[in-house]
Amino acid sequence: MILRCKPVGGWATNAYALECDETGQSVLIDPGAEPQTLTTLLGDSTPVAILVTHNHPDHVGALEAMRRRLNAPVMAPALSGIAADRLLNAHDRIEVGNHALHVYPTPGHTKDQVSYGVEKTPIYIVGDTIFEGGPGKTWSSEDFRTTLATLRNVVLAWPDDAVCHPGHGPSFQVGRLRPAIERFLAKDHGRFFGDAEWEM
Repeated sequence: MILRCKPVGGWATNAYALECDETGQSVLIDPGAEPQTLTTLLGDSTPVAILVTHNHPDHVGALEAMRRRLNAPVMAPALSGIAADRLLNAHDRIEVGNHALHVYPTPGHTKDQVSYGVEKTPIYIVGDTIFEGGPGKTWSSEDFRTTLATLRNVVLAWPDDAVCHPGHGPSFQVGRLRPAIERFLAKDHGRFFGDAEWEM
């Protein structure tokens, strides 16, 4: 599987293209802005779907433009409110040429957020679930507790060689961050919510 990334828009949101290296079929993930840049990102591949991690504007700002341009179905989390051709739920499988993506619900930053893991590879597209410096921003203490559960039950269940490709900033390996995440989870954060860092 070939992975390409390009930051787009005012928030430098990472848009991703995943292409099957054998068939040339591809998916576009999180079309936040700049339709022409997104089209260039896809190269000569054949897009079979547009995927969304969550419904924040910086991740879906160019969604309708790309839907029209590519004439490809939109797949989005079931709770997102996005007018999708296919609503995604836990354990769903998305075929891209000779490869497949698995859908992992990873709520917290938003209730609808999902991550995509590529079968038999260490590639995970995680949206704003987790970053190198900490988890995604939360908007209530309930959302933060949901983030903690996502980290404990989903992210830490991924293998050490899993490479997370987030919605903003650089990619990173789960194994390298695992000790920091485990320390973070062991602390009592009270009723905290907002921007968090692993060492807080």
